[in-house]
Order: sequence, then structure tokens, then C-alpha cells
Amino acid sequence: MNLIIDVGNSLVKIAVFQEGKLKVKDAFKLESFLEFFQTFFEVHGNFDKCIVSSVGKLTDLQLNSIKEKVEVFELNSKTPLPFKNLYSTPNTLGIDRLALVSALVNQYPNTNALVIDAGTCVTFDFLTAQNTYLGGAISPGLRLRYQALNNFTANLPLLETKRPNGLIGNSTSEAIHSGVVLGLVNELEGVISKYQEKYSDLTVILTGGDADFLSKQFKNGIFANSNFLLEGLNYILEFNSN
Repeated sequence: MNLIIDVGNSLVKIAVFQEGKLKVKDAFKLESFLEFFQTFFEVHGNFDKCIVSSVGKLTDLQLNSIKEKVEVFELNSKTPLPFKNLYSTPNTLGIDRLALVSALVNQYPNTNALVIDAGTCVTFDFLTAQNTYLGGAISPGLRLRYQALNNFTANLPLLETKRPNGLIGNSTSEAIHSGVVLGLVNELEGVISKYQEKYSDLTVILTGGDADFLSKQFKNGIFANSNFLLEGLNYILEFNSN
């Protein structure tokens, strides 16, 4: 069994894979790492190997608590990957994006594919059918857009994410929802359309914390997979274990 640990800014995602299949998934706050990990390990037993994606967010004590129990592979910018990377500044490329592209390699081989990760930021990452990563784009996510309207204006309220009632907002709240949600949806559709003009056989994957919410705004043509990052991390672990 493989143990997958993805450490974000405030939340840690943890998963168990067996023979390439996701068996267990959970999430917890970073500050409760030691307590949660000990309990998780006791419940789910021994693991053959583990991959940790953290970019320095774990303390030595937290990292050593994992190493005491299982062989650990730490993902970084120098990790061997299952694709050719043409990004001009690979040392600045987020390791979460490396994992997403690796998942494309594994699940959509020989395919022109775009993965969109809708979280705090929205990232776009493109892999050619020749297994070459070209790069993509980074844009503000839903919550950042709501927060920016509140932080950088005097009177606009901070709202919870909500599907707008229609295109035309007839109140300040509805106008914000229309601008934020439909604005991002139209942005995604526009970016996808530009890629499709160049790559007519494009496959598009939508993942991340807002994937389920956003996928409901699209008519068709996009595959939503909230576990895509974890699946990519598991594939990188297997790739480096052979």
C-alpha cells in the first residue's frame, strides 16, 4: 500500500492507494499533523512506501514522525518525472502542478490534455500528445476574487461562494456573484476554446477544491476529478520506485 501526503498552506490531504486504486482519503489541519497522523497510521496499518509533497511546510519533527514509520520519498523540483518538461523556470514550478501533469501522463497517454486546478488559484497545465509539458497559466481562484472585491473597495461585502441567479445581478450581492462566478466560468471557457483552436482533440480535466461547484456551470466536454492531484502523486511514487 502507498501512503500519499499532500501538505497545503492550511490543510493536509492524506490518501491510501493499493494497486493504483484510491482506498482511503482524508484531510486535516496542518497544526494537528502529529496527532492525526499517529491515529491514521494506527487505523490503516503498515504501508510499503510514502510520498510527501510539502515544499518545506512540514517541520523536522512532523517529517520525522512519518519517516519513523514508513520509507519516505520527498517530491521536489529535481524529482524524475514521466514527461519532458519544457518549462523555462522548472525550479519555480509548483510541485502540485508536476503531480497534475503526471496524472495526465498516466490516465490520458498520447493525448493533448489540459488540466485545470481550481483552488486558491486556478492553474492551467498543458501536456502534448508527445508527452511534453509546455506550461500553462495561473489566475485568481473564486475565493481570491470575492476577497479582492472586499479588500480593495470601501463598500463591497465579503460573500460566500454562490451560484448566481442569472446573468444580470439586480442587487449588489447578486452582481458580485454574477461577476465572480460567471466571470471565472467565462474565463475557463475562453481559455479552453483557445486551446481547442490549436488542438482539436483536446481532453480537459477539472480538479481542485472548486471543481465540483464549477463543473455544474459547464454544459459538457470537461471531466471533473477531485482526486487528480493525489492520483498524480501516487503515479510519481510508482514511477520512482521501478
